[in-house]
Amino acid sequence: MYASPTTRSFHQPWQKLLWVKQNYPDNYVDSTFLEELQRNVNVRSYDYWTMVYESGVITQHMSSVVIFIAIFVYLQDHVLTGQHLIWTGSLLTGLGYIFWDWTMLRTQRDNVFKRQRVAKSAFFFFITLLGLSPILKTLTSQISDDTIWALTVCCFLANILFHDYHAPQPNHNIKIPGSLSTNAAIFASVLLASRLNTIIDVFGLLSFAVEWFSLFPIFRRHLRNINTCIQIGITLALLLTCAVFFIQISKAVVIIYILGFSFITFVCPYWLIFIQKYKNEIHGPWDEARPRLQRRHRKKP
Repeated sequence: MYASPTTRSFHQPWQKLLWVKQNYPDNYVDSTFLEELQRNVNVRSYDYWTMVYESGVITQHMSSVVIFIAIFVYLQDHVLTGQHLIWTGSLLTGLGYIFWDWTMLRTQRDNVFKRQRVAKSAFFFFITLLGLSPILKTLTSQISDDTIWALTVCCFLANILFHDYHAPQPNHNIKIPGSLSTNAAIFASVLLASRLNTIIDVFGLLSFAVEWFSLFPIFRRHLRNINTCIQIGITLALLLTCAVFFIQISKAVVIIYILGFSFITFVCPYWLIFIQKYKNEIHGPWDEARPRLQRRHRKKP
């Protein structure tokens, strides 16, 4: 119930102003107070198949983590050698860079790509990582395997949870994935690499980890900006690669992963759309004022 004014007559109408002294109780509101009530102003309507398509960003990253774990298992079981991993990762990275450079030159002709600087940075990175590989191999020699596996799982979970899944606008500057997510993946890779037998295997796994968790997400975003249909192909290709790699390691893991993939892709979008009808967000004159800041974009010289 609204508080009523005192019995004496009021000559001035009530105003919704705190800094004006009025002959009304502090809790008084008039009958027009709830006319400005708004419900679910910011509720967004979702399309099911659009959300199924957008969920591919999440499943792609999860597939990347599963593929990396499978590669580590192959290295540890001597099914895959470090030399093959180094050459394969370097070849795929080089082809990806050539394709990225070619497409960026077609869309942004005013961009100047300093290929010599990229090649020099890659060379120094590989030399530094190769020199640190003997140290990284013995980094966790005094820690038990159970501790390493537990820390690795926690780091990969942090990588998945804190990964940057938003879709940047096309023709924007390159954005490196979130530091927390990337650092967690690299730390997990160092933990796994310390359980390998040879220095070449350690160097191969760590170099592939940098390419896989730092460069590959950027390349996936770039492909998504080129053509939206490419994301569907990448999602299915990564899912198939996970199944092929892990079918020889554990069939149970493949079944669980396919079920989880289906749940995230098809069930979660329907679940989100279903619970939208229970949302009840109220806005009105009692809300706090929100300042609107206008950012001035500086023109690049």
